[in-house]
Amino acid sequence: MSASRLILQTSIFIIVLAAVLFGAAGTIRWPAGWVFVAEMEISSLPIGFWLLRHDPALLKERFASPIQRAQERWDRYFMAATLVIWPAWLALMALDCQRFHWSHVPLALRIVGAVAIPVGMGGAFLAVRENPYLAPVVKIQSERGHKVIDTGPYRYVRHPMYTGALIYHLGMPLLLGSWWGLALLPLIIASVGWRAVREEQTLARKLPGYADYARRTRWRLIPLIW
Repeated sequence: MSASRLILQTSIFIIVLAAVLFGAAGTIRWPAGWVFVAEMEISSLPIGFWLLRHDPALLKERFASPIQRAQERWDRYFMAATLVIWPAWLALMALDCQRFHWSHVPLALRIVGAVAIPVGMGGAFLAVRENPYLAPVVKIQSERGHKVIDTGPYRYVRHPMYTGALIYHLGMPLLLGSWWGLALLPLIIASVGWRAVREEQTLARKLPGYADYARRTRWRLIPLIW
């Protein structure tokens, strides 16, 4: 993948994200919305350029289709549902706090949300930096020499990418100012947890050494909790 293609694909994602957000809001006069879009772009591009320089094979994987032939069948359904539910959740938050003004989240909590998003993206980057097999879909990458990674953040939790995702998903409704978005967050967390469990079942069955790694590294997402 070239730098120009990386910029193009990231820009398309950001434009679609902004269209969903501001389209549902019914206005572009929404500072929190612009902060969110800017944080997503500022977080995404550096990770992409780091991968372009240090691990272009993983960058190619992460920009591949979310529905793939080698992917576990259940994960195809999960990703197809995610492609509908995630933007719908985003649109709901815009409807809530901008178009209909149902929610009024204190400024202090919005600031917490603004901080949580880059913190979560930073945590996700640590996982990407450590694991060259961190594809966005659940599959065994035999052609790339797929093996167990137990270094870096993987010493503490088995799914550090999901841990980072939970942090920035918590930040989203707080920054945007939506109690309705926050109320639906437990469903997002439950879906991530469900996928983590199903992914581990696949890895334990098909990836040599994963079952031993899972026994050594006790926690899935949050140390001392789960």
